[in-house]
Amino acid sequence: MAAKPPAGDPVQDAPEVAAPQHAAAGLPAIGHTLRIAQRQMGVRRTALTLLKVNQKNGFDCPGCAWPEPDKRHKAEFCENGAKAVAEEATLRRVTPEFFAAHPVADLATRSGYWLGQQGRLTHPMYLPEGAASYEPVTWERAFDIIAEELRALADPDEAVFYTSGRTSNEAAFLYQLFAREFGTNNLPDCSNMCHESSGSALTETLGVGKGSVLLDDLHKADLIIVAGQNPGTNHPRMLSALERAKAGGAKIISINPLPEAGLERFKNPQTARGLVGGGTALTDLFLQIRLGGDQALFRALNRLILEAADTTPGAVDEEFVREHTHGFEEFAAAARAADWDETLRATGLTRAEIDQALRMVLASRRTIVCWAMGLTQHKHSVPTIREVVNFLLLRGNVGRPGAGVCPVRGHSNVQGDRTMGIFERPAPEFLDALEREFGFAPPREHGLDVVRAIRALRDGQAKVFFAMGGNFVAASPDTEVTEAAMRRARLTVHVSTKLNRSHAVTGARALILPTLGRTERDVQGGGEQFVTVEDSMGMVHASRGRLEPASPGLLSEPAIVCRLARRVLGPESRTPWEEFEKDYGTIRDRIAAVIPGFEDFNAKVSRPGGFALPHAPRDSRSFPTATGKANFTAAPVEYPTVPEGRLLLQTLRSHDQYNTTIYGLDDRYRGIKNGRRVVLVHPEDARELGLADGSYADLISEWTDGSERRASGFRVVHYPTARGCAASYYPETNVLVPLDATADTSNTPASKSVVVRLEPGGPA
Repeated sequence: MAAKPPAGDPVQDAPEVAAPQHAAAGLPAIGHTLRIAQRQMGVRRTALTLLKVNQKNGFDCPGCAWPEPDKRHKAEFCENGAKAVAEEATLRRVTPEFFAAHPVADLATRSGYWLGQQGRLTHPMYLPEGAASYEPVTWERAFDIIAEELRALADPDEAVFYTSGRTSNEAAFLYQLFAREFGTNNLPDCSNMCHESSGSALTETLGVGKGSVLLDDLHKADLIIVAGQNPGTNHPRMLSALERAKAGGAKIISINPLPEAGLERFKNPQTARGLVGGGTALTDLFLQIRLGGDQALFRALNRLILEAADTTPGAVDEEFVREHTHGFEEFAAAARAADWDETLRATGLTRAEIDQALRMVLASRRTIVCWAMGLTQHKHSVPTIREVVNFLLLRGNVGRPGAGVCPVRGHSNVQGDRTMGIFERPAPEFLDALEREFGFAPPREHGLDVVRAIRALRDGQAKVFFAMGGNFVAASPDTEVTEAAMRRARLTVHVSTKLNRSHAVTGARALILPTLGRTERDVQGGGEQFVTVEDSMGMVHASRGRLEPASPGLLSEPAIVCRLARRVLGPESRTPWEEFEKDYGTIRDRIAAVIPGFEDFNAKVSRPGGFALPHAPRDSRSFPTATGKANFTAAPVEYPTVPEGRLLLQTLRSHDQYNTTIYGLDDRYRGIKNGRRVVLVHPEDARELGLADGSYADLISEWTDGSERRASGFRVVHYPTARGCAASYYPETNVLVPLDATADTSNTPASKSVVVRLEPGGPA
């Protein structure tokens, strides 16, 4: 019997607030996981489904991209992963009758939480031009509508093909192949909004835009630095790896404006010590940095390492620097010129704290730096990550076991999608390989990333928007501008498993195409199929769904792309789309012919646990950069400056959230319950601004061009964040980030350094 959906849309601006917690997981995580899972799936389905998550013969968690160890626990999932699985495997259904009862105007008034709680989509739905409600449509008619609009375009570049990071390797490869055979490189993806800064910096400095470590490297490290990341909420299984590293003698430095419960103490729910004992203290040194001060911190550490080398042999790995790097002298001159007054002002730290970090760095032979959005979403994110690379190169911590760069990706296959060619700026070598293999000339001009795609829609230069997964409207910056841009499109199409905000912000015509989830069996003409994914550390493995599909009307993502391609490209296309739909092994054979590292793909992925992709800096200390070596860089130190009476705001997730998917209204570790419209402010800052704990304020962002954005009705919560800094949840605060406020080079929205003033107000 189907579970009943919630009756109403709860108020989100009147939360209960308690003191933040100082430990993550433990028994409360188990209890919360089971309650959520059983509410969505029921008892039996919960047990059958969760025991297949991240298993070698099971399916990859649709949540984060953290890798699995070779030896796996029977419960190889975390609380947030279980929530993601529960929402996909839910018994709730969104049928055509639901859409008849809820016109688009009604859906547009609902919160993302309410929309997501309604359940799985069951039928293709169509919103005709001028209609008030979606209506059911056949798959054949849906593909005809898309083909009509695409063929009517004056230029293929008037179409935008967006991709979410949950898309499998097979679907992503087919999707980019279709887009390029259609004639465009307009392939923006969610990487543009998160780790694009990492890829830009790492490609320039190391030659590979991915992390250089494997999971076992964390277990071997002497020192792990976690900067701008909250593993307890965003990548909880990472805490198990940190716990194991601690057991092996590693030290951990956490760099964050907010104290995070998971990095303070981890109560591993898979061990007796974690369930009934005190768990494991993880962080040895907490550097409560001011938002955007990370480049200044790593520059200061680099100065101190160079100064230590003047008197202490081995402080700099001179052999590595000499044999494997380029640009050292220019970098060293810039580092030695680092100004201490500027460093302390930018970071908000004391000289004693930085000196303590230095002692830990010099005592470590094997150092890893992990980071996430806290480093990637600032105007100066790319030079910040370059400075992290400088820091590791100085002591030879690239290409050494237990050492390296570790950008921690979010979506479960966001890294794999990029590997498969989902990129608006493809390498010529990749396009050459496509041309050789498929016999057509791919377009060579660069396409649109997310920000540029929104501009093109806004300006009428793009007319069709097709999204393979995701929630583009809620994930993008400058909410009002983004929504207005989407409404200018001739056609918007979303391939989705569940309802979200993007389905209520449509072009003149709109389609919702329901697809299989990771948890579900995928049977095609060639029999039962599996797909593959790539985790955050470059391991590729199979994923096999086990549940019966939520509806007999669902198509898999590869099937949707293949049928669409046949309808749009017609018989002139020499690509075997029908064969690809029947047998995904044939897709993998063609991936093997195009993408280095995937030779014998079908054979490699048949091995339990999958295989590691090659990574030249890690594997052989070779660097495919313009200089042929790892590149030191020297850039001016940048950090945000904040006028008097203003705060620096970062957008972040709650614990009951994964990207734009809201599982619930609590943020347990931060002490927030039953509400999301909150702003976390240091008590001293709040007092200076005249904002009592529990009062309400409007957030107004201020930008150098004189523009402002407003988000109304946030409850002020006195919270131990860094002085001068504040925090609030997205997507509610995406409205505060203008479309043109982006990181240099990567064009990633600068959502972690928003200058705001707080004006007293009332609940939204």
